[in-house]
Amino acid sequence: MSTVDQNQRRRRGTGLIALDAERAFAGYTLFAPLTGGGAVHLIDLRGEDVHTWRLPYRPGRHARILPGGNLAYNGVLPGEKALFPMWHKYRGGVLGVYAPDGTALREYRDPLQHHDAHHLDDGGILYTALEPLTGAEAAGVRGGVPGSEAAGGTVWADTIKEVDAEGNEVWSWRAADHLDREAFALHPDYAREHWPLINSVTPLADGNVLASLRSVSAVVVISRATGEILWRTAPGTVSQQHHPTELRDGNLLVFDNGVFRPGHDVPYSRVIEIDRAGTIAWEYHDPARESFFAPFMGSAQRLPNGNTLVTDSPAGRLFEVTVEGLLVWEYVVPYFGGYEEAEVRGLFPAEPNAVFRAYRYAADELPWLEAGR
Repeated sequence: MSTVDQNQRRRRGTGLIALDAERAFAGYTLFAPLTGGGAVHLIDLRGEDVHTWRLPYRPGRHARILPGGNLAYNGVLPGEKALFPMWHKYRGGVLGVYAPDGTALREYRDPLQHHDAHHLDDGGILYTALEPLTGAEAAGVRGGVPGSEAAGGTVWADTIKEVDAEGNEVWSWRAADHLDREAFALHPDYAREHWPLINSVTPLADGNVLASLRSVSAVVVISRATGEILWRTAPGTVSQQHHPTELRDGNLLVFDNGVFRPGHDVPYSRVIEIDRAGTIAWEYHDPARESFFAPFMGSAQRLPNGNTLVTDSPAGRLFEVTVEGLLVWEYVVPYFGGYEEAEVRGLFPAEPNAVFRAYRYAADELPWLEAGR
């Protein structure tokens, strides 16, 4: 048996890697290791754990601090069957809010929820889910690898739902009703089991809905009033992207993964800021472009001082850069583990330290933490 750790990410070193304390945004960083079994960590700039939640479900992607300091967390609903092989990797199902001590304040359940759930200030939740398309409806979905549908020839199509604080549905949207099949075709190398794979959904300041459609490489704005697509990124602007968010000036910050990027033979990831005319107003990529490539997942958060917190999800690497692109903080998640479900473990047999998203919070956003220090 080898005495060398065969996990290259762990072998390269974990914990705090770099810190420029004068330029980094002071605060605490929140993340939930995807194979951590329900642990959510809050660390300071030195990489020290200052608080940990221990929740009864492994992450259905990520956690976020709500105004007032409670934790919004999407957990994996136990005991569900795999709709298709990748389903166990990114499904959720338990949408909860928890006190700092881990007490469940409320939980809403939907076994078809996946990827993202945005907990609203009024207690409601805007989230992504699935519905099955079969027969002619499934055949109408364009692109993808022929014959790669889920069992029974099913294409699982995205829906977006909003429920109020009592769990009553107050709004919904169906990709099958509102997406043009030709304009939003699956990339030819993607399986036809899931279309168009919405990995992020969030409300905009004007009340409409911002969504990321990974498998068709598009960020869109959906009309809450009519369901129509009001705006989309031009083809080629983003490639298999994640986590678009609206900035104060209306621009959109996007983690652009770079898988199948048109015109580039070497893949790389970047974070870009796009104005509503579709122009890239700001971009960060590593000086050695090929050294920062996250083929799946990823997020970016614009911080109050103008810096950007980036989550290199597959590598479990969290880092902060200035407007000029200088790295001022870097941390590698030290928690490694295997996926529980055999379907996912077969696809990802190594023990990852991956996280879906990380968020930075100022001290005044965590009143309970400061009061206890």
